[in-house]
Amino acid sequence: MWIVIIGLVAGILLGLTFPIILPLSFAQYLSIALLAALDTAFGGARAGLEGRFVPVTFVSGLIANAILAALLTFLGNKLGVPLYYAALFAFGFRIFQNLGSIRHLLVDRWIKSRSKLHETSI
Repeated sequence: MWIVIIGLVAGILLGLTFPIILPLSFAQYLSIALLAALDTAFGGARAGLEGRFVPVTFVSGLIANAILAALLTFLGNKLGVPLYYAALFAFGFRIFQNLGSIRHLLVDRWIKSRSKLHETSI
């Protein structure tokens, strides 16, 4: 799980240190790429908290999500149909689903640690 947090912080720091101005035509692609990265990061954090984090799965998920989202956006732009909405919806839904699961896992751990602390003090 720490590799996910370290990578996220490093990416934010690099982005703030070396700002790059992209053309407006890349806005859809950038927003989809950001959502794909956030979805993968939250999924990796959730897997880490559940004890089932596998780095290969994390990296392959990031690449697959980014490629599929970029292809949907590209195809939609060529057809004149906003297909990137499908990726926005899917990634947004999964981000909130993973965030809810992370919150539950952290609250459960906190409750268990409090009950263990209470048991040892009695």
